[in-house]
Amino acid sequence: MDTIFALSSGAPPAAIAVVRISGPKAGVALERLGGKLPRPRFARLARLKAADGALLDQALVLWFPGPASETGEDCAELQLHGGRAVVDAVCAELATYEGLRLAEPGEFTRRAFANGRIDLLQVEGLADLVSAETELQRQAALGLAGGGLSRDVDGWLARLLALSAGVEAALDFGDEDDVGTLGEDFRRDLDALAQDLADALVAPHAETLREGFRVALAGPPNAGKSTLFNRLLDDEAAIVSPQPGTTRDVLVRHFALEGVPFTLVDMAGLREAGEDAVEAVGIGRAKEELARADCIFWLGPEGEGPSGAWEIDPQIDRHDRPRKQNPRVSLSALTGEGIPQLKAELVCQGRGAMTRPGRTALSRRQRTLLREASAALSNCATLADPLLIAEELRGARIAFDRLTGRAASEDMLDSLFARFCIGK
Repeated sequence: MDTIFALSSGAPPAAIAVVRISGPKAGVALERLGGKLPRPRFARLARLKAADGALLDQALVLWFPGPASETGEDCAELQLHGGRAVVDAVCAELATYEGLRLAEPGEFTRRAFANGRIDLLQVEGLADLVSAETELQRQAALGLAGGGLSRDVDGWLARLLALSAGVEAALDFGDEDDVGTLGEDFRRDLDALAQDLADALVAPHAETLREGFRVALAGPPNAGKSTLFNRLLDDEAAIVSPQPGTTRDVLVRHFALEGVPFTLVDMAGLREAGEDAVEAVGIGRAKEELARADCIFWLGPEGEGPSGAWEIDPQIDRHDRPRKQNPRVSLSALTGEGIPQLKAELVCQGRGAMTRPGRTALSRRQRTLLREASAALSNCATLADPLLIAEELRGARIAFDRLTGRAASEDMLDSLFARFCIGK
């Protein structure tokens, strides 16, 4: 296996740059670069030199013999001065060593997974942590990366194996006096496990947490959607014009309020499409966005919006415009009046859709596999034949194994690790 290296800290310039080395020749590389190996897990100041004796940098070096390392392999870490030239010089020197090469994106984490240092759920948590932009995203990612869901799955699996052992005993020794058939205790334990999985599936969607609570601004042309879009973003992201039909395409922007991630969508005004083919396409896309939205702000005539939409009275600064009788929020996107109230209600709504601290948000993949396991357990409750029950329990075990990565396809792993940057 190749030994890999990469810059694992932020792009230079910086105060310190961390270069990681992992693989069977990590120790040899560290000795060639900085002299003798330091004590395991103790930092040592070393003069890093090129093959010709030229000084590359004076840095702290650390040595982590496998398997007690981040990747499960021999690892070395170089804490360099964070200038671009220093990093480039050290990496260029490492690239000349036989058996060493630059790491691919996510390769350090993939080796940790392959060597059993982390499971697939923790890998997904690390990927979310790297991309976290808000406090809620950070908290949820830390819980997953720290093994919160993994511990739950391990506990469910242990209970499932106990159930399977009971079924196998009934199949193998059902005719012997000391082993009875499946009884009330088995059914009780089965129901309890099925209920725990059902409770877990109530968790919020990780996609909502990752992409943001999706809010669509809807209404007819010139209802004030783009003005409100710009006001909420505090940016002139959308073109505002008195001419109807100015917004032709869907505008999507991500932002955060009080640590809650949101996706804000501006779109073409909803009306019967005329002869303008481009506007007709925009209206079609707007209707698709309404179906995707977690929340819709309806800025059009009262009572004419989609079911469940928030009635927004958007232009209270205009005296020539009829006022809504029962709006959720009355505001002026032009002057800012009412905007703090709208933001406060939006934060409350968005936070309610997100995972709470200490709870795990489930991704689409995780939810699908938990549903498979839950369905298998539900099927068991309707069966009396131990042979059929054993087969359903085996299906649940397979779902748990796929969940943690004990049984994962290479294509799925490739897709997941592609989310990581080089050096992670």
